[in-house]
Amino acid sequence: MAAKITVLGNINIDFVMRAERMPRPGETLMGSDLKLVPGGKCANQAVTAARVGADVTVIGRLGEDVFGPQLLANLEREGINTRYITTDPTTHTGSAFIALTPSGENSILSCMGANLAVTPEQVEGASEAIERADMLLVQLGVPLEAVQRAMEIAGGTGTSVLFDPTPVRGDLSAMWPLTTVSCPNETEAEVIIGRPATTIEDAAKAAEWFRDQGVDVAIIKLGARGALVLDDDGARVVGGYQVDVVDTTGAGDAFAGALGTRLAEGAAVEEAIAFANAAGAMAASRFGAQPSLPTRDEVGALMAAQQADDRVQRA
Repeated sequence: MAAKITVLGNINIDFVMRAERMPRPGETLMGSDLKLVPGGKCANQAVTAARVGADVTVIGRLGEDVFGPQLLANLEREGINTRYITTDPTTHTGSAFIALTPSGENSILSCMGANLAVTPEQVEGASEAIERADMLLVQLGVPLEAVQRAMEIAGGTGTSVLFDPTPVRGDLSAMWPLTTVSCPNETEAEVIIGRPATTIEDAAKAAEWFRDQGVDVAIIKLGARGALVLDDDGARVVGGYQVDVVDTTGAGDAFAGALGTRLAEGAAVEEAIAFANAAGAMAASRFGAQPSLPTRDEVGALMAAQQADDRVQRA
């Protein structure tokens, strides 16, 4: 039986443009190759989970505009349950404007729109989807009180919670004790704890901070280097997979969606992280957020092609 995943968060339309470099303040540059692609961290994580084999439900909010029905239909084509996605007639669908350089790095400016209209009451109306899930995935693209309410419902029914704390904002102190697994990247971890998390040693100390706040399994994503994990078995680094980077926009979301699915399936932590690393690498090797997200077979093929006995090392 497929793992049941429920995802709460933002659903966006992404306006993606290529640029030779990022403009300086006051400077105008010519961009090229404008594309409109479905995105948003919640939607990206949900699509990844569906493509790697999970039974997925999304809780979110869209605006009453031309993009809302398109994004809803896109999720439904992926086999995702959209029953708990509502439409807000007073605002626009969330959007993101993404500038992409030749190296594959990006800068993103988001306008959250209807995502900010998600309420604790809407979450409570979707409590059945949280209670029956094996894993709840949350981020910070909707109001914090809605995220916390979802985590509380999960905690009351034994549903595990994967918390991807981005975009970092507000007071998150009440959320850490409700978190089963956290997975910020090194930059997000630095913002949250107030000190660098770039080196392996620093990442391990950052993971200790998250554990001290009540997180069961603290993961720090390290980009191409893989990810560091700290749990009751100590600190380990699970190495990454090498690809030619095209666009990193959806890589972190691919990681979270794949990680949540494998953990919900009962995989060991190191095995789940290795799978998530491969999913993130696959996403970074292709253009666009959701168009880049891999299937289970694609992730498996990359893992098979780059087998390594020393993938997991003590930190």
